[in-house]
Amino acid sequence: MENRLGNLEEMVLLMLILVKEEAYGVSVREAYLKHLNQDISLSAIHTVLRRLEKKGFITSEMGGSTQDRGGRRKRLYTVTKHGLRTLATLQAERDRIWGLLPKLDI
Repeated sequence: MENRLGNLEEMVLLMLILVKEEAYGVSVREAYLKHLNQDISLSAIHTVLRRLEKKGFITSEMGGSTQDRGGRRKRLYTVTKHGLRTLATLQAERDRIWGLLPKLDI
C-alpha cells in the first residue's frame, strides 16, 4: 500500500469522510463544491476515487438499484483504516510545520 497522497486526493478523501454514508461520485462532488467552494468535474472525482482505491486508501462496493436512478446502482466508497491513518499522519505533519513558522502578518 502506498502512503503518499496528492493534494486533490487528500481533499477527495476528506470529502468522503464528510459525506459518510452513501458516499459516491455525485455526493463527493457536491461536498467538494460546498466545503471548498470550488467546482470539479464528476469525471475528475471518479478518476481520483479509482486512484485512491488502487492505493488502498478506500474500498468500494455496488449499492442497490433505485427507482430514482432508473434501476442503476451506485458505487459506494468507504475510507479504509490505512486511509484514516494516512490522513492523521498528514495532519500531524502539517500541524508540526505550521508550529515552526513565525506568526504570519497578513
